[in-house]
Amino acid sequence: MEHKNNLSGAALEKPDIKLFWACFVALVTTSFGFILRALTLPQWGEEFNLTNTQIGEIAGVGLWPFAISIVLFSLIIDKIGYKNAMIFAFVCHLGSAVLTFFATGYWSLYIATFIVALGNGTVEAVVNPVVATMFPRDKAKWLNMLHAGWPAGLVLGGVMALLMGAEASWKLKMILILLPTIAYGLMMFPRRFPINERVKAGVSYLEMLKEVGIGGALVVSALIVFQIGSIFEWSLMTNILITLALVALYGYFVRSFGQPIFIILILLMIPLATTELGTDSWISDLMAPEMRNIGIQAGWILVYTSAIMAILRFFAGSIIHRISPLGLLAVCSAVAGIGLLLLSVSTGVMVLVAATVFGLGKTFFWPTMLGVVAERFPKGGALTLNITGGVGMIAAGVVGAVILGFVQDKTIDTRLAAYDVENSTTLHESFATEEKTSIFGDYRAVDQVKVAGADEETQFTIQSISELAKKEALQTIAIFPAFMLAVYLGLIFYFRSKGGYKVVVLKQGAQEQEEARKDLLDEDPAVVA
Repeated sequence: MEHKNNLSGAALEKPDIKLFWACFVALVTTSFGFILRALTLPQWGEEFNLTNTQIGEIAGVGLWPFAISIVLFSLIIDKIGYKNAMIFAFVCHLGSAVLTFFATGYWSLYIATFIVALGNGTVEAVVNPVVATMFPRDKAKWLNMLHAGWPAGLVLGGVMALLMGAEASWKLKMILILLPTIAYGLMMFPRRFPINERVKAGVSYLEMLKEVGIGGALVVSALIVFQIGSIFEWSLMTNILITLALVALYGYFVRSFGQPIFIILILLMIPLATTELGTDSWISDLMAPEMRNIGIQAGWILVYTSAIMAILRFFAGSIIHRISPLGLLAVCSAVAGIGLLLLSVSTGVMVLVAATVFGLGKTFFWPTMLGVVAERFPKGGALTLNITGGVGMIAAGVVGAVILGFVQDKTIDTRLAAYDVENSTTLHESFATEEKTSIFGDYRAVDQVKVAGADEETQFTIQSISELAKKEALQTIAIFPAFMLAVYLGLIFYFRSKGGYKVVVLKQGAQEQEEARKDLLDEDPAVVA
């Protein structure tokens, strides 16, 4: 990669470790809010008499605005500055906490959740490129350490809320988000932010856009437009036309298909996000029957697997240096698939063993993918890096959470009909809803209101079928990491044919950077090791 050196004589700056930890705490804030909302949604439903659909809409608006803000801010982040973007994120987190505390019903909760999702996306739009810029030769390692903040927030927020008890006011639980919010504000605002490596290297804005290209724009535009379309009930044709218009406009400007490997990687974020975040969003419900049998509240299983992730991500560097980022992703795919299969058949304390295997498998997925994109496509700057995260987050909401629910409904529908045939009963027709449609196909769900009024024997039969459906859902999701394993192995062989996986470093100031790096190693090996 040949680039004009418009900053000749520039030396590599010593990484600001205090800024790294400020970024870490900011990421903790995003997951803090995620788990606090997840644990208080049932209380909102009771206090404000919300329907299940309304609760689902509030949960959903905590995800899809994230993708919009992370992509849009990535387009302008180098113009407006990292610090200004973080001020916006801080205001969003602070304002959302206040609005939630004084919420009076559906719309105030919906707006407050929308605002916090914008703040979360903005945080990721900043912290990922900042850390990648600070550690240009160890991006995968430091991005893993950074993203230990996500599970750390799940653990801290989850433990604090769970220890407060189910009877504690949801207002007190939700206001806990102010703790990491104020902390990252105090830590971050006095710091000086680095100039993105793309900007330093003189890579033009147009060159950055070309890295994404028409192919990348099609993936991210389709996911965002179809998600917004589902909110406003746009027709399929409207979604397609808007998507094609956006992609055509982008294509006319950049006149590039984009980097094929980058497009493969962002497409891989769909099964990756489904395996990790999609399963996380359902895991407490899916494992509730088995966790209840061993006397443990189901919410603790997410806290437990998150604790595994938070600890291990700090040690990703030594693993990556031995087997490469793609090798680590391949191993994680295999382990996660095995973990899901074990969860689907485990009973008693073996559930905790299966959860441990699954936790180990999903640990390095997200940050290592970000690391691969940052290491291979530095010309894409903040845009390629944050589109990867944005596609993953919106895929978790559009695909991950939905497919797990669909598989359960479809399995219950099929098994209930088969039970009627075997036992000459009419449970299916008596308790199934009218046919419904989802992006994965048609199905008939169980009418929970009717089931609640049925006799004990009928309730037991339907509950037993529902528990089997939960296990089968986990078996279905295991297909995703199996597919990922095949693709990662293909990429490993591809890079071997090209001489091996290598970190791409923009050549601007390369000699000066290497000299400065050697000086830093002599001065403080821990800083750049």
